[in-house]
Amino acid sequence: MKTKAQKKYTLLKNETITSPKGKTLFRIQALFDFSIFKKGDKGGFIEREENLSHSGDAWVSGNAWVSGDAHVYGNAWVSGNAWVSGEEEGED
Repeated sequence: MKTKAQKKYTLLKNETITSPKGKTLFRIQALFDFSIFKKGDKGGFIEREENLSHSGDAWVSGNAWVSGDAHVYGNAWVSGNAWVSGEEEGED
């Protein structure tokens, strides 16, 4: 039986930015130690939890942001000032 992954980060509702498409992105914060990250470390910005997996060592850091249908998972890291977005419904 497959179990749901433990949440490794939370969305900080008081630390947000707005994407060029007008979407609100939330800074993330680690809930426990994993990989090189420690509990309480702040990461980059995501639009919603579907953008960043709670399993593996996947992480968004610095001022990087991930939005739309983009999904960071496995051991992938998005860092620096990178912008990653997937096709969104209704997008031209």
